[in-house]
Amino acid sequence: MIFYIPLLVLLFFLLVVGTFFVVKQQSAALVERFGKFSGTRQSGLQLKIPLIDKVAGRLSLKIQQLDVVIETKTKDDVFVKLKVSVQYKVIKEKVYEAFYKLDYPHDQITSYVFDVVRAEVPKMKLDDVFERKNDIANAVKLELNEAMLNYGYDIIKTLVTDIDPDQQVKEAMNRINASEREKVAAQFEGDAQRILIVERAKAEAESKRLQGMGIADQRREIARGLEESVEVLNKVGINSQEASALIVVTQHYDTLQSIGSETNSNLILLPNSPQAGSEMLNNMVASFTASNQIGEAMKKAANKKIE
Repeated sequence: MIFYIPLLVLLFFLLVVGTFFVVKQQSAALVERFGKFSGTRQSGLQLKIPLIDKVAGRLSLKIQQLDVVIETKTKDDVFVKLKVSVQYKVIKEKVYEAFYKLDYPHDQITSYVFDVVRAEVPKMKLDDVFERKNDIANAVKLELNEAMLNYGYDIIKTLVTDIDPDQQVKEAMNRINASEREKVAAQFEGDAQRILIVERAKAEAESKRLQGMGIADQRREIARGLEESVEVLNKVGINSQEASALIVVTQHYDTLQSIGSETNSNLILLPNSPQAGSEMLNNMVASFTASNQIGEAMKKAANKKIE
């Protein structure tokens, strides 16, 4: 009798273990009875008949992700690798189809992704593949949904997460981009230089205009001063010709005085011939004599007025 007690305890333990089982959260268990599907069990503590029922398998109901890398050729004959990420999950109401209709769901999904991508990408050029990657992802999702829904799988999202052309193609694309940027920079630099030249020309033209106005005003004032000087000399009995000679001589000496006031200035008078030199000297003497005569005449006229 003592020997039967441990045996009974062992049988009771096996009975309890064979009757109760636990299903984790967001998962489902499939129970078979004598090899035939009996039903599914959801999360929590579940029961089955020992030695008759068995748990045939478990499926996760969480969203899963499968990354598929495909190498294909574009319309412009460029080989490119695409990485497509497929997010999917088992439909809770179709656990039976997901477990019994497909042995390797990953392989099935991968085959569909390869088929769709290799059908869509060869229709596009390389630049279009980058720009229309969402179109590729949507085409993959649409095709997978139609195919996998009957097997109990729901395709949540498909993403083209990477596009990797050949290394030489990438280097060529980088050179093209760099050339385009250099071209744009040169255009901007040329525009800036052109604007600078135009503005500089405008400033120079304005400066010349103002300078011309200043010279005109200066000459106008000089003419007015000469006119007034002639009028003053005429009033004291000096005619216009003598007054003009006096003004010329005065300006001549003022010029010599202005040149002589500079410490580092040198004045060299080189006549072309001895005759020209003598003529220039005679002219200077004559001018000096005329100025003296005009001065003496002015003094006499002034003395007559006083008397």
